[in-house]
Amino acid sequence: MRNLRVELLARRSWTCVQCRTLSSSAGANVRKSKNNLPDGPARTRFAPSPTGYLHLGSLRTALFNYLLAKRTGGQFLLRIEDTDQKRTIPGAEQRLYDDLRWAGLHWDEGPLVGGSFGPYRQSERTALYKIHANDLVSRGHAYRCFCSSDRLDALARHRSQAGLPSGYDRKCFDVSKAESEERGAKGEAHVVRLRVDSYPMFKDLVYGKTGQNKTNSSKLDLIDRVYDDPILMKSDGFPTYHLANVVDDHCMKITHVIRGTEWMPSTPMHVALYQAFGWSPPHFGHVPLLVDKSGQKLSKRNADIDLSSFKDQQGIFATTLVNFAALLGWSHAQKSDVFDLDELEQLFNLKITRGNTVVAFEKLWFLQKAHAQRFAAKGGPQFDEMVDQVCQVVQHDHFGEKLDSILRGRTLTEYIASLLRVDAKTYTTAEDFAKRNSTFFKTQIERPPYTPTTTSDTNNPTVSVQSLHTAAAALTLVPPAHWNIETHRANIAMYNGSSATTSTTEDADITLSDKTFKKELYHYLRWALSASAPGPGIPETMTILGRNETIRRIQDAKALTQALVPQVGRRVPRSSGENKLQEDQSWMGTLAPRK
Repeated sequence: MRNLRVELLARRSWTCVQCRTLSSSAGANVRKSKNNLPDGPARTRFAPSPTGYLHLGSLRTALFNYLLAKRTGGQFLLRIEDTDQKRTIPGAEQRLYDDLRWAGLHWDEGPLVGGSFGPYRQSERTALYKIHANDLVSRGHAYRCFCSSDRLDALARHRSQAGLPSGYDRKCFDVSKAESEERGAKGEAHVVRLRVDSYPMFKDLVYGKTGQNKTNSSKLDLIDRVYDDPILMKSDGFPTYHLANVVDDHCMKITHVIRGTEWMPSTPMHVALYQAFGWSPPHFGHVPLLVDKSGQKLSKRNADIDLSSFKDQQGIFATTLVNFAALLGWSHAQKSDVFDLDELEQLFNLKITRGNTVVAFEKLWFLQKAHAQRFAAKGGPQFDEMVDQVCQVVQHDHFGEKLDSILRGRTLTEYIASLLRVDAKTYTTAEDFAKRNSTFFKTQIERPPYTPTTTSDTNNPTVSVQSLHTAAAALTLVPPAHWNIETHRANIAMYNGSSATTSTTEDADITLSDKTFKKELYHYLRWALSASAPGPGIPETMTILGRNETIRRIQDAKALTQALVPQVGRRVPRSSGENKLQEDQSWMGTLAPRK
């Protein structure tokens, strides 16, 4: 205790230039730039309690503080407010560390990394709080209250029955200083209350000048005068949140406090406490409440918004969740809402919206797909993690499926990576992606009966099944060296329906439009290759499956639809069509014979 007093006095008597700058900037009216940012570095903090786990709202609070510090070249601190020992959950503190690091919010000072203003757990700073509380008592800004809980309960019941607001009658304020010191020294149970004459208004970074400008001493009713004198130190020797919060923010040189609007009613009390200490308060900014579509507050006890639900159960990327959290109450001027953490650090400002923010989880899944596309485009660790997760699902869901005939020397990882690169725009979770593309992991697929898309009459289709067989077989003539997306796309684009005819009578051939034919050809190929399941485009599907598997599936499809080919024999195209087919062989790509 004596060493702590010496350290405290030393801090009061000498402060380095940097700390003096930080301290003075905390109370000054910082000039705002066009981006609503302070001119100098912001020193912010996130102060969770290990009585629960990180949820969407607390992640947003941590993120806004982190981004403000990084945007201004300042520091982001982590502080553990663990004075409520009875409600502390075992393992919660470590999980807080893990969740923050998973989200990429690495703190500059705090537990595990250290810093010049530690310790960073409130349970290790209780002696400091006692010193500051006693300092307020000695200067007349606070007093010891020896009232028993029975008396306080009786007072509260009495006022409640009379329909009056609660409050304390300052009975112990009249205890002399000497008596108070003596009773406290003897160990008599007591709390320390702040003597508040008025609760000041304050300037909020989001809401502007706010507060009730309430005068404590004006409360007068027919029974007795009562006061809102908050407790600073509890009878067990631990500080209340309000004292510890203010002392820590001051001693850790915090310049900006970004927190939820639920703390706005407490801010005048905190400002009054700063004034009692003679300190300049930091700048406060309160972010809007998160509500569901019905306007109800998102409860932090709801498991659906717990970080573990997003990352472990739903498979949401850390980048996606951070992006989603940043958009909850923050406005920007960019054309796109898709940002990674580095981009947010460059763009963030204090343009925070007022009023409740509706959480629309449809936006979360939109961002998930957008970031999946980004990962697939640039590769790297995040893409590798996507591939690994899909591999695990496939190995579990398709256990025993012999994929060697499809892989043809490729590893499952390589195969899935190629699939993700062309279909990442549909990725939500590894499970859903594997289910959507399940036909890529089956050697035998179950096709429904083939139904033409251009007519409801299977026996008399607009596009003959025989012409579809011919076109599909022609597309597989590409040799292995040229079996790629570009070749398939070019060949399908060049192939037309000039030779694809249908007959309403035996002698009435009708030349089809290119659009009609290609529509039916795509429909047939999707049925043949993936049993009509949605998925990547046909050129991409052919490339991923590989030449051998594509040919096998097309041959299987032909056998299944052979009964739809008329028995009168193969149709012969008109002479003009035949000449055109002989002349225009560009659809064959590299296989076109040289003239």
